[in-house]
Amino acid sequence: MSSRASFLRSFALTYLLLLPISICAQTPTPSMGRQSSADNEYQTAAVLWAQSSAEYRALAYQTFVLAKLRFDQVLAERRSGRALRPAKPPAIIVDADETVLDNSRFQAELILKGVAYTADAWREWCHRAEAGAVPGSVEFLNYAFRRGAHVFYITNRRQTEKAGTVANLKKLGFPEVSDETVMIREQGTTASKESRREKVRSRYRVVLLVGDNLNDFTDDYAGKSIADRSAEVDRQRSEFGLRFIVLPNPMYGDWESAVYENKPNLSDAEKRALRRAALTGISVQSRP
Repeated sequence: MSSRASFLRSFALTYLLLLPISICAQTPTPSMGRQSSADNEYQTAAVLWAQSSAEYRALAYQTFVLAKLRFDQVLAERRSGRALRPAKPPAIIVDADETVLDNSRFQAELILKGVAYTADAWREWCHRAEAGAVPGSVEFLNYAFRRGAHVFYITNRRQTEKAGTVANLKKLGFPEVSDETVMIREQGTTASKESRREKVRSRYRVVLLVGDNLNDFTDDYAGKSIADRSAEVDRQRSEFGLRFIVLPNPMYGDWESAVYENKPNLSDAEKRALRRAALTGISVQSRP
């Protein structure tokens, strides 16, 4: 056998022996396999707006300026004796996510990786305690706290996420952060925050509720359609800017659930169809 033929035979044998290794090296690992792909590119503009627009920062600052003005009005009413008696200590209830904590980096990562939201990924993000502060939130809550208001953080984060949440809030300089004031969703309970709000009301006069989701204020919006949520806002219009202070959040929320008709486990195609169906455009009469 010639030296050239011997070389080719050795090369072919080596290639066949290494082929299984090469194939295995390209197989997704179990952790990669658990990350399902997601059609979430449609969220890009919303996350970009929250992260990049000066308008979002302006709205956030504006929201907390309004909250400060309203809080000062409440204090003035108490000093003038117009407050209800017996007067309880004042308290402010705030939501956590997208109200005082900015999680837009987490939302952006899902888009960049093209993966779906998972409870495990969210839990890991909470443990990292790396969320930023919504502009104006730290300053407002410290202002109110220095003037006698107690602050409660009512969030639907879970028990396994509480330690990271407390650490994150403390790191950012929020006031009165403790296991008692950070009120998470307890195991086995619904997403409703009403029982936790009532617990605060039993000892304090809640002068303001601040949130990015209408369910942060009352259960009147829970599980309702787009039209019914809008009608409920109209009925409660006098509360907004006085007791209810709303921050913008185009990235996610119960408004999106309403678009999806509050149906769980929809496919990407079904969600896409419902999003388009919810749009109101200009009807163009087709020519005969």
